[in-house]
Amino acid sequence: MTLSITALYAGILALIVLALAINVTVHRVKLQVSLGDGGKPQMLRMIRLHGNAAEYIPLALLLMAIYELNGGGPMGLHIVGIALVAGRVVQTGGMWATDMPNIGRQIGQSLTWLALVALAVLNLWKVV
Repeated sequence: MTLSITALYAGILALIVLALAINVTVHRVKLQVSLGDGGKPQMLRMIRLHGNAAEYIPLALLLMAIYELNGGGPMGLHIVGIALVAGRVVQTGGMWATDMPNIGRQIGQSLTWLALVALAVLNLWKVV
């Protein structure tokens, strides 16, 4: 069995993480910050944009791969994958705009959590 659906979303999400990592580097040069955030809120926000993605995406992809390996249906995988990608894009847009709580951050984080809960339940459903 191949992991073609997980591979699709892994590729998309890897590009998002890479773009966020490059963004951190660009801001480090722009703001002249070598390590940490340099006490600059904008730098901290860019670091957290990348960090937030790096914290959630690996677990989601692992759960997707396990579900797909256990014969999980493609429809469920695509629904969760789309929700995860949309959540990360909306979360990024919300965090990019401001460091204050906003609807983009709330929707993006909610979609990410929903995808993780769905994947956890789908995996449990397959084995219990």
